[in-house]
Amino acid sequence: MERQTKRKVNNQSGAAMLISVIFFLFISLAIISGLVSPTVREFKNANVNLSSKKSYFLAESGSEDALYRILKNMAISASESLTLDSNSATTTITDIDSSTKQITSLGDVSNYQRKTNLTLSTSAGVSFNYGMQIGNGGLVMSNSATINGNVYVNGNITGSNSAKITGTAIAADRTAEIVDQINDTGTPTNTIQFGITASTQDAAQSFITATSDVVTQISVYIKKVGTPSNATVRITADSGGKPATNSLATGTLSASSVTTSYGWVNIVLSPNVNLSTGTTYWLVIDANVSASNYYVWGANNAQYANGLGKLGQYGTTTWNNTSPSGLDAFFKIYLGGINSVISGMTIGQLGVGNASAHTVNNSIIAGNLYCQTGSGNNKSCDISEGDPTPLNFPISDSQVQSWKDYAVSGETQTGDINISGSGTLTIGPKKIVGNLYVSNNGILTISGTLWVTGNIVLSNQAQVKLSSSYGSGSGMIISDGTVSTSNSASFSGSGTTGSYMMMLTTSTSSSAINIANSAGTVILVAPYGTISFSNTAGAKEAIAKTINMSNSATLTYESGLANINFSSGPSGSWEVQTWGESE
Repeated sequence: MERQTKRKVNNQSGAAMLISVIFFLFISLAIISGLVSPTVREFKNANVNLSSKKSYFLAESGSEDALYRILKNMAISASESLTLDSNSATTTITDIDSSTKQITSLGDVSNYQRKTNLTLSTSAGVSFNYGMQIGNGGLVMSNSATINGNVYVNGNITGSNSAKITGTAIAADRTAEIVDQINDTGTPTNTIQFGITASTQDAAQSFITATSDVVTQISVYIKKVGTPSNATVRITADSGGKPATNSLATGTLSASSVTTSYGWVNIVLSPNVNLSTGTTYWLVIDANVSASNYYVWGANNAQYANGLGKLGQYGTTTWNNTSPSGLDAFFKIYLGGINSVISGMTIGQLGVGNASAHTVNNSIIAGNLYCQTGSGNNKSCDISEGDPTPLNFPISDSQVQSWKDYAVSGETQTGDINISGSGTLTIGPKKIVGNLYVSNNGILTISGTLWVTGNIVLSNQAQVKLSSSYGSGSGMIISDGTVSTSNSASFSGSGTTGSYMMMLTTSTSSSAINIANSAGTVILVAPYGTISFSNTAGAKEAIAKTINMSNSATLTYESGLANINFSSGPSGSWEVQTWGESE
C-alpha cells in the first residue's frame, strides 16, 4: 500500500516577523518621541530666552537713549517710545526731586518683558570751603562786623573797631589784573583736542613775555567732552622747541569749572616764579587719557606771533605739531602781584584760628601767626611758612554762561516784573530783559534758574525762595545789574536741609550787592564787583572781588556749603548713581 505523505500548510508563517516589526516600530516611535519632545521644549525655551534677552537689551537701549538726551540737554518728554526691529521699549523719566531723576525702561519682545531702572543725581560742581572768598579788592570790616568761619582773600584784610573773624584768616598775595600775553582774536576757528590718546594726552602753547615779572595766573578758553578729570596746568622752560620735562609753576584746571561750551577759565599758579622777557616758555595742560572724556582748547591758525601749539605728553620729549600745524591756543598770561597785609583784626577764638599773610599788623591772633613781617600784634611772626598762594574762584565765567543758557531755555520776558503787597509769582527757568522788584510782603518762588538783565531790588519783608520741588538741591538767580535788599527782605532755599539760594551778579559796580539786613539762607556772589553788608546784615556765604562789612554785620558759614548741588548748568551735570534690572 503506497504511503501518501500529507503536507499541512502553515497559515501562520511570517506572523512573528510582522509582530517583531510592529513592536520595533512602536519602540522606535517611543524613542523618537522621547528624543523629540525635549528638543522641541529646548527649542521653545531657547526662543523664550532669546526673546527675553532681546527685551532686556531693548530696555537698555531705551535707558541709554534717554540718558544721552539728558546729558546732552536734548529735548525729551516724560515718556518716550523706542522701536527697534518691530519691537518697542517704553521709557519713563520721573523727577524724584530737583537733583534726582529716575529712568525706567520697559522692553517688550513677543510679549516677553524686561525692565531696567537708572537713577541720576546732580554732581557737585561748586564747593564753598570758606565763609568768604574774596579777590584782589580785599576785605574791609568795621564796627563789630563778624565772620563766623574761615576767610580766604587774594588781597588785604583790613579791620577796625572790634572787627572779628572766628576762624582762620588767610590773605594771599594779590594776583595781577594786567595781561602780559594774550591770544583771543575773534572766535576759535580751530580746535586742539587733547586727553584722548597717549600721543595727544597733553596740549601746550609757547609764549614770550613782554616784561620780566612773576607769573601769577593764566586763563584758557576751553570746553570739555564727557566728564574728564581735573588737569594740571604747568609753566615750563623751552627745550629745543618743546616743553621742558620739569615745571616752573603749576595750578589745577578744575573739571567742574569747564562746561561743554567754550568759556574762559582762570587758573592761579604757584610758586610765583619770575619769567624773563625775550625768553620762550610753554603753557602746558597735563590731562589724563580717555577716548570719551577729554578737553577741547579753542585755537586759531598762526594768529599769535610769539609761539605755537603742540600736542604730546608732558615729561617726555615726544611732542608733535597740531593738526593742521601752526595752530595757536586761546590763552592769557598774567604777570606781577603785590604782597598782602592783615591789619586791625581779631582772628580766632579759644586758642583756635590762625592768621597767614606776608605782613600782619596790629592784630590779635588766637592760633598761630604766619607772616614774614609784622608789628603791634599779640605774638611774633612765625616765618616758617611762605606767603599764601592765591585761590581760584569756585565759579568760572564758563559756568555762569551755562547757567544763563539754561535760563534762556525756558522763556524770555521783556519788561520789568514788580511783585508787591500780597502778590505771589512762581517763575523759572526764565530770562527777564528788565528789572525785578519784590516789596511789601511780596513772594517770588523760583522753579528754575532766573536771569535778570537789569537790577534786582527787594524791600519791606519781600521773600524770594526756591520751589519745594528742589528738595535738597540748590538754585540760583543771576543778575547783570546790581542787587539790593532792605527792611527784612530775605532769600531762602526749598525748605529742605542743604538747599540754598545763590544770588549772583556779573556787575562790576562798587555797589554790586548791598545787603542791609539778614539775607537768609543765601550764597552771595559778585566776582567782578563789591558786596556790602551793613546794619546786622548777614548771609551764609559771600564771594566777591571786594567785600565791605560794617555795623555788626554777621556772616555764618555752614559746613553743608562745602558741596553744593545746583539743579542746572555745569554743577548740575547728571551722574549715574544706580543702573540695573528691576521687577
